[in-house]
Amino acid sequence: MFTGIIQDVGAIRAIQPETDQTHMIFSTALPMQDWHLGDSVACNGCCLTITEFAAPDAFAATLSPETLKLTTFAEAAVGDAVNLEPALRMGDALGGHMVTGHVDGVGTLKSVQAIGEHRVLTCHIADALARYVVVKGSVTINGVSLTVNDIGRNDFTVNLIPHTLSHTNLGALQTGAEVNIETDMYGRYVERLMQFPTEQP
Repeated sequence: MFTGIIQDVGAIRAIQPETDQTHMIFSTALPMQDWHLGDSVACNGCCLTITEFAAPDAFAATLSPETLKLTTFAEAAVGDAVNLEPALRMGDALGGHMVTGHVDGVGTLKSVQAIGEHRVLTCHIADALARYVVVKGSVTINGVSLTVNDIGRNDFTVNLIPHTLSHTNLGALQTGAEVNIETDMYGRYVERLMQFPTEQP
């Protein structure tokens, strides 16, 4: 589990595609002395497993076809900035919201509007995701925990404060950019429960 509070903006150092998977190396400024093989790290909101420590400032992960299908990593390039967050530990502050790192799909930035030092992002998503986005609910964009300000049929808006703009890769996004989206998981549980009628005594 994660919180959606980004701890570092790293970069993709290498990409090695194979027939049924892709290996990537990510650079980071985070101290990795307490990290272990098999640990989870959210990379642009996608939970990946550390498979190798490629350098003192880099770790490797393997991306499955499912991960590539549902995330922007399918079109990633060496040098791309990546939001990084190590897995939540017991006792850590929950500054954002409960994030699984299971990306639901890719959204597209419809507009980026500057309002003073802030920016308002409008993101377009498919019907399959839009049903789980609610006003004042939580949503994750590229691993960043954000609050939904407004919604349309297939659009929602979020506000980015200066700190978020300077400490994540969202500050560099332009209209038309694709982003990883994870909706709030609670809506899925409610939907699933509603699919089964309550048994009457």
